[in-house]
Amino acid sequence: MTDICRVPVKFSEIDSMRIVWHGNYVVYFEDGRESFGRHYPGMGYDIMQETGIYAPIYDVHLRHYASLQMGDVAVIHTTFVPKRGARLDYKYKIYRERDNQLCCEGETTQLFIDTNGELLLELPDFVQEWKKKWLSAR
Repeated sequence: MTDICRVPVKFSEIDSMRIVWHGNYVVYFEDGRESFGRHYPGMGYDIMQETGIYAPIYDVHLRHYASLQMGDVAVIHTTFVPKRGARLDYKYKIYRERDNQLCCEGETTQLFIDTNGELLLELPDFVQEWKKKWLSAR
């Protein structure tokens, strides 16, 4: 399950070398997850707000290969990686639209917590329902 979205590079995202500052790639990963949630609804931030169950980032890895600059468009491929346990795992590839150059790739893992910040060891009901809907359809 993969979603592809396009994000224009903004002036506020570039550094003194006139390339996208490395920390903004984590923001692009977030853009990719939000787009993924719109494409495969049922597990978005709105449901987390309603249920009081959240999924903060536990682990993030990035590898940079080429730079994005002002005027470029980042093409973000976000892929859900099914794994056992109460977690959400995604892989990302970010391409420069003008020449399809792979600029960055990485992975994130999110774990579930309740409103008190307590770690949840069981997959929340809404995620189980989402998996049944979208993963069994594949």
